[in-house]
Amino acid sequence: MSSLGELVADEVVTHAHVRDVTLPYGAGTLALITLDNGHDHTKPNTFGPHGLTELNAALDAVAGRDDIAAVGVTGKPFIFAVGADLKGIPLIRGRDDALAIARLGHDVFRRLGELHVPSFAYYNGAAMGGGVEIGLHCTYRTISSGVPAFALPETFLGLVPGWGGTYLLPNLIGAEKALKVVIDNPLAQNRMLKGPQAHELGIADAMFDPADFLEESLAWTARVLTGEITVQRPEVDKGKAWDDAVAMARWTVDGKLHGAAPSYTRALDLIEAAKDRTRDEGFAAEDEALADLIMSDELRAGLYAFDLTQKRAKKPAGAPDSSLARPVTKVGVVGAGLMASQLAVLFARRLEVPVVLTDLDRERLDKGVGHAHGEIDKLLAKGRLSPDKAARLTSLITGSLGKDAFADADFVIEAVFEEMSVKRKVFAEVEEHVSPECVLATNTSSLSVTEMASGLRRPERVVGFHFFNPVAVLPLLEIVRGERTDEATLATAFATGKALRKSCVLVKDAPAFVVNRVLLRLLAEIVQAVDEGTPIETAERAARPLGLPMPPFVLMGLVGPAIALHVNETLHAAFPDRFPLSENLEKLVASGKSGVYLPDFTLDPEAVEIFAGGEKPSTERQVLDRALAALADEIRIMLDEGVVAAPQDIDLCMILGAGWPFHLGGVTPYLDRTGVSEKVTGRRFLDPGVASLPA
Repeated sequence: MSSLGELVADEVVTHAHVRDVTLPYGAGTLALITLDNGHDHTKPNTFGPHGLTELNAALDAVAGRDDIAAVGVTGKPFIFAVGADLKGIPLIRGRDDALAIARLGHDVFRRLGELHVPSFAYYNGAAMGGGVEIGLHCTYRTISSGVPAFALPETFLGLVPGWGGTYLLPNLIGAEKALKVVIDNPLAQNRMLKGPQAHELGIADAMFDPADFLEESLAWTARVLTGEITVQRPEVDKGKAWDDAVAMARWTVDGKLHGAAPSYTRALDLIEAAKDRTRDEGFAAEDEALADLIMSDELRAGLYAFDLTQKRAKKPAGAPDSSLARPVTKVGVVGAGLMASQLAVLFARRLEVPVVLTDLDRERLDKGVGHAHGEIDKLLAKGRLSPDKAARLTSLITGSLGKDAFADADFVIEAVFEEMSVKRKVFAEVEEHVSPECVLATNTSSLSVTEMASGLRRPERVVGFHFFNPVAVLPLLEIVRGERTDEATLATAFATGKALRKSCVLVKDAPAFVVNRVLLRLLAEIVQAVDEGTPIETAERAARPLGLPMPPFVLMGLVGPAIALHVNETLHAAFPDRFPLSENLEKLVASGKSGVYLPDFTLDPEAVEIFAGGEKPSTERQVLDRALAALADEIRIMLDEGVVAAPQDIDLCMILGAGWPFHLGGVTPYLDRTGVSEKVTGRRFLDPGVASLPA
């Protein structure tokens, strides 16, 4: 077995500085441990083997003292601690090492709850994972109302809160509330609590304003020690309420993930058993769960996905030199439909520059501008904008029937009907009014950017700028380089995307780009199976092991059968062998139906009848196998064509643009892990150890 220190040779050590604080009201001396890795808030405190060893030494020092009344733990400015240092996980090659890491965290943290004096955690800033758990071991906790992020996100990554989280938290606040933190929030794209929410749940005993947080916390500590304040906590119901909460959470997890993410199930098992276990038994069970999950492909895939979204997304592969980007001081939006209105709000809110919409008639134009203003009103009502900011943004968004309003625009994006002739006509008209340097962007989801620009005097200034709906929520932006797109245009597109707070991926000008091409290949296989006679219900269930946000036909209803058909037609024209047209889908679109489901999510009998008639039904397993084989085939072709720089970019696109499960690491790690990649293409997409256990 490796020594624990060797696992993170480059660990940024979080030091444990101890100083004595004289408490007011004659309460005595508190030994205050401040966690600080010596860096500013951009490099948060984490717990690695060296840091845990140093914290243990600090606890050794205070445990031997008889002149202190209490021990406190706090963090450096703005940061309490954000959990374990995960950099060393890829270096762990044996379960013994994994178990040693799990036990080390417990051995150190639990000492705070077993000292000869009370212990206090002062959550002064962001606290996640082990940062939350170290506080749970303390006797009392305070929290700053300014804490921006408070969470136990382990299940989201493929772990469990294994340093006390699944035992101590439910026994502190009850199973139902604990499951919100451990299960529900990670399932909701890793939602974070804020300080007041953590206090309301009962995790913290008191809350104070950020400005005087530590001073107020120390005064509160003194009053607790002198008996002036008695901390009262509701009794935890360890009967039916506990069992019902676990059962409901298990139903939710099974319904959303269908067993695709073992970390959630393991956390549920631990919380279910926590009501009857002793502390030693609970911690030992957490140790075993952590050791198992650390040595799982699912964790490595989750860490891979985390790295993609936190690092690769911030430094897009192939992005040009940012110094070439031109400033954007005014934006034009061609069209005034729903997508155009969403774009107008996004550009105004993030760039804070004038945004003008155009359309062919006054009624549509007024409706579009009105919708944009209405979205700003909603943000104001939710408290996400101040009245002054809302008024300023509203004034920035205007409308015009003439494209001459774009004369001083630096960036014009079209959001009109998805038809090549329409988009080419729009750009030709816009070019008559804009400056030679103005970027012309298209929000097309599948059409050729190169062809769209081909009739212009300056085709080099046209770029694909493909957003995903809803624009304000989904973070992906596919930036498409046409054959003539120049470096300045591309640099401006990337700089603008970054200013819009989107994660940008450079994509080659290929049919349907990345997300829609992958999704449509998957959907085409499943629709074809239904055309052949497979019941819709069987085809929907077949995709469950992928843990997708919604079944394929539900997704089709969300995007609209007409749009799905249009993209399929685009891909069929380019790749007829791999994207067959479905006559039944054409009939569904012709019928005017919005999908195969009724509003109550039962199957529409008329839609079922449209797809009936095939004589070669497949089983669930057969449908899944052919769908996975199609995905592996298409992704290999896309990589060979150079649609993106690497498999990582496809995974990033699918996670951020299609909600592909984070715990799967995107799509390619799953195909590698199941052996489909090698079976279909002859090789893996990623080397062993990148998103899986080392070979």
